[in-house]
Amino acid sequence: MALLHLHKIPEVKYYVLIHISRLVLLAFFGSVGMTLLVIGCATNHNWWPFFVVIFYLLAPAPILLSRRYSSSGMGPSNACQELAIFITMGIVISAFGLPIVLHRAPVKSTGEDVIPLSAMWYVLGGNVVVFSTIVGFFITFGGEDVDYTMW
Repeated sequence: MALLHLHKIPEVKYYVLIHISRLVLLAFFGSVGMTLLVIGCATNHNWWPFFVVIFYLLAPAPILLSRRYSSSGMGPSNACQELAIFITMGIVISAFGLPIVLHRAPVKSTGEDVIPLSAMWYVLGGNVVVFSTIVGFFITFGGEDVDYTMW
């Protein structure tokens, strides 16, 4: 029977724990944002605001593509990065505009709004939380010094 020697067990790297805790925190905030979106859709049994999920998926794509095809990373500004930031801001503004337009648009048959005011605010709150989570992901894992071999 081999004796367990505690001094031979490798130590867990401190930075691994930091990155894992950041990842768990980002997952928590992402789930809070999606919960707010689902609550906003379920308040009136109207799932039209759920289309903002398309904007959540499209928002990081231009910046990721510009990082991939740009030779300088995210350092000095170039035309590719500026275009990617412009397209990303258009996607983010569209995600915030969709629930406002849905609230202001009347249904032809009844004349009432497509989504009520409370649903609009839930969706807008979910947008703030989800887009903050996306920005947090880029800040946390967007640097060149992140070692992906730790996963």
